[in-house]
Amino acid sequence: MIKITVGVLALQGAFHEHVVLLKKAAASLVSQQASSSHWEFLEVRTPQELERCDALVLPGGESTAISLVAARSNLLDPLRDFVKVHRKPTWGTCAGLILLAESANRTKKGGQELIGGLDVRVNRNHFGRQTESFQAPLELPFLSTSDESESPFPAVFIRAPVVEKILPHQNGVQEGEAQRDETVVAPSRQAESEAARKAMSTEVEVLASLPGRAARLAVNGNSIRADEETGDIVAVRQGNVFGTSFHPELTGDERIHSWWLRQVEDSMKRLQ
Repeated sequence: MIKITVGVLALQGAFHEHVVLLKKAAASLVSQQASSSHWEFLEVRTPQELERCDALVLPGGESTAISLVAARSNLLDPLRDFVKVHRKPTWGTCAGLILLAESANRTKKGGQELIGGLDVRVNRNHFGRQTESFQAPLELPFLSTSDESESPFPAVFIRAPVVEKILPHQNGVQEGEAQRDETVVAPSRQAESEAARKAMSTEVEVLASLPGRAARLAVNGNSIRADEETGDIVAVRQGNVFGTSFHPELTGDERIHSWWLRQVEDSMKRLQ
């Protein structure tokens, strides 16, 4: 049995809800004998607490506020090393996705710092104001564990970003992105070990898209032809980093948390 410590960045936002669902997911995995690990969950507020973690969740909330508090807590550089140097499993939801992007637009320079790790450009607040938040059933094929498809996931979108563009993977800063107006980019970091480099995939994998017009019509219950709409990318993975535009922690549905914990466990076993 291996011990795995999963941290949840607890500077602002829905960190408590993540902890609750992570504990529920871990208990379910153990009871179903789908996991043989001993799980520990930790709220992270200091570099010392981050050092204890094998994996990390960046919650939804206000990405600017989280980055400011992280900077004041001397956590920004340790977070960048955690994600981009040591390549430990990291999941960001909503604001967490913004922080994990290599580029974020609709942002004044100096008003937002990024951690990076995902070669994507995100469009902040793509779906509008908080009053325009909505829930939509989302097909997530990656959750399927058998030939039977999973039921749609009740995805909650609150002032949510989307992945606007998949960027080419490169070492160093995304120079072209840095020249764009109202766009910030993450500082570069180099993986130090061979194991860390192997944890980095050179391609971003799109795991889920929300049909474009569905975001605007879901609240009114309108019927649309989803297969004819242009999709907004709302879930991606690249190596050790996973990001979702929506808030699984606000649903009570632990399926994504269970899936991610299995990914973390597999990653830990590969390092043994």
